Amino acid sequence: MVSSVEWCVGRDEIAFRIKKYIDMVEKAVTESLESFNGSDKEKEVLELAKLYLSDSKHYFNMGDYVTALACISYAEGLLDSLRILGYVKFEWRKSKPRKVFVGGTFDLIHPGHIYYLKEASKYGLVYAVVARDGNVLKIKGRKPILDQASRLKIIESIKYVYRAFLGDEYNIYRSIEEVKPDIIILGPDQPLSEESLIKELEKRGISCEVLRLSKRVNEPLASSTNIIKEVLKRYCTVQ
Repeated sequence: MVSSVEWCVGRDEIAFRIKKYIDMVEKAVTESLESFNGSDKEKEVLELAKLYLSDSKHYFNMGDYVTALACISYAEGLLDSLRILGYVKFEWRKSKPRKVFVGGTFDLIHPGHIYYLKEASKYGLVYAVVARDGNVLKIKGRKPILDQASRLKIIESIKYVYRAFLGDEYNIYRSIEEVKPDIIILGPDQPLSEESLIKELEKRGISCEVLRLSKRVNEPLASSTNIIKEVLKRYCTVQ
């Protein structure tokens, strides 16, 4: 009988392989569009391959890997037909998806969180570490509204996240050491500087790119603190 842990590991491996497959076909589509020399009839076939690629990415983000695999297989077949007939030129190139590391409290999910995760997903597979309740209290001086189990469950359900897990209670760098990411994306308001993070990673023998989102979401309630203040203002005002 397969344990739940073994199933999760196996599912992650399947997702990783399908993501590599999707990325390979996406590169082939790009090259095909650049080299296309057919008529409107053949262009329709190429557009259909693009559509299957788009569908595959959609189902992959939804966690439906079976349908994602079926769609990307259709796209591959259409592209190969166009290539064999001489209407496009491309080479199949397999590449390993990059691991993208993000972290945060993720309390009271709002548009800023979604923007952060969506932008991170553009660089590769997103590994999201959720801060434990005790660490939030130490850093922010207050407990989060939602407990760590609830916050983790919510982050796991967001389509831009490949894998989510709770951070280490005593060593904030341990999660990074376990994931071994290719890139770390910092939010615009996270207090850790890129330079200090890179130095700490170098001490641990980890070499990866560190980027920071350049802007916040320009919405008044794109902040857990602002949401709390708005709730107090609306419903806790003394009459």
